[in-house]
Amino acid sequence: MDIVVKGRKTEVPERFRKHVAEKLKLDKVQKLDGKVISLDVEVSKEPNPRQADRSDRVEITLRSRGPVVRAEAAAADPYAALDLATAKLEARLRKQHDKRHSRRGNGRIPASDVAVSVPDAASLDETGRLTVDGEPRDEVPTTKMGSLEIQGEGPLVVREKTHSAAPMTLNQALYEMELVGHDFYLFVDAETKQPSVVYRRHAYDYGVIHLNPDSFGGEEPGGAGGALGG
Repeated sequence: MDIVVKGRKTEVPERFRKHVAEKLKLDKVQKLDGKVISLDVEVSKEPNPRQADRSDRVEITLRSRGPVVRAEAAAADPYAALDLATAKLEARLRKQHDKRHSRRGNGRIPASDVAVSVPDAASLDETGRLTVDGEPRDEVPTTKMGSLEIQGEGPLVVREKTHSAAPMTLNQALYEMELVGHDFYLFVDAETKQPSVVYRRHAYDYGVIHLNPDSFGGEEPGGAGGALGG
């Protein structure tokens, strides 16, 4: 696998290309993601003199058999931007790597050993009721929060945010989504004024969902989403 370095409306000097190869160590990347297919680095320059401290932008795109991983950063020179983008990429790859390992069940306890290994573990008596230390366990309390019925202590809404949203085009929304490195981005469509969300689908496709408050109850379920470009 090679690293492809390209410029967007700017020339990329050979010295920088060599620095990219030294900075993005392929053996380290492949250790975190062994299914890497390609690694692209795109360099662009902001001509606005008011943004001189963020004039050079570097975007790294890693494609593998799994989700596409992107990292982007801007700085006063391309070398500093590359350092920032590389750090972001490695952090995201390490996070995915740790998730994959945790899903494989490292450190799981066999069901037969739970009662011995886990303090206060519940078990079933001869009638099928939950017991703790041989004593019947009280039923889990159920509370109602809005339209949700909550058993025990969760799930709970632990974080809620409200943002001011200036209307933007679909292309702007896609750019912002890639900029923050998320799999979706909520925005207000500048053309239709509808609350909308763009999201990353399989491979390299994107999808968009629009909400139309005037048609609630008048459409069949599932008619709000669609893929970009077919």
